[in-house]
Amino acid sequence: MSKQIDLLASYWTISAGLPHTDKEYSPFDFKDRVESAARAGFKGFGLWHADLDHVLQRRSLKEMKQILDDNGIVHLELEFLGDWFLDGEKKKQSDARKKSLLTASEALGARHLKVGDFFQTKTPMPRLIEAFAGLCADAAEHGTRVGFELMPFAMIDTLKDSLAMVEGAGAKNGGIIFDLWHIVKLKIPYEEVARVPPQYVVGIEINDGTFEAPWSLHEDTVNHRRLCGEGEFDVKGFVRRMLEAGYTGPWGIEVLSEELRKKPLEELTRRAFTTTKAQFG
Repeated sequence: MSKQIDLLASYWTISAGLPHTDKEYSPFDFKDRVESAARAGFKGFGLWHADLDHVLQRRSLKEMKQILDDNGIVHLELEFLGDWFLDGEKKKQSDARKKSLLTASEALGARHLKVGDFFQTKTPMPRLIEAFAGLCADAAEHGTRVGFELMPFAMIDTLKDSLAMVEGAGAKNGGIIFDLWHIVKLKIPYEEVARVPPQYVVGIEINDGTFEAPWSLHEDTVNHRRLCGEGEFDVKGFVRRMLEAGYTGPWGIEVLSEELRKKPLEELTRRAFTTTKAQFG
């Protein structure tokens, strides 16, 4: 694997947390997760907001940073911020989470903060541009980037609209995070993703799965993703196109899987790393 390729253990892949429940935090200790990810070969690590809150009940941000540094983790991803483009009580709650995430971003040296929406909250583009620009300005004060995750569940669900928002905001530290799962499910051709100007590609996540499923898209997304090379997606083709397009950042492996959540931590990190690494030749 080329020296410039770093892999990031995205939160859901190795955490065994239960998405969209009151148990989104990991049952595995933070230090154990970081050490296991590092042993497997990962240079990046992901944290979800509920898990961050859970870890901070026992450890300080300074202690967390030391654990990351001691294990050679150089890319940290924090997620997830929603409702940042709304008004009223939801915006107030979003602002409180934003403050917590950005405080952690600065203390932990986070590479980027992942943001988006899960509720298809239709919002006028001028409002989205204004809100994204403001969010990026706040993040810049804490030394981090903002990546909007394009997905079928968000307030905008096309590549065209995602680009309109980030280009309109004009923030040097703002762009899009491309998750292969959502790219495939939205039926966006790989070549269209590869044409996005590199300055707007904040991060990339890869994974595998099936093109069709007997259950809902939501069920498919949170419980039935697969590790790279274990499904029907052309993962290697996507990786090749994005490398040729000039992407040089870390590659996240994001697999939300009911089956994998039952596995031991060491098996999760080892399998996640080896199957992802194999996609790079």
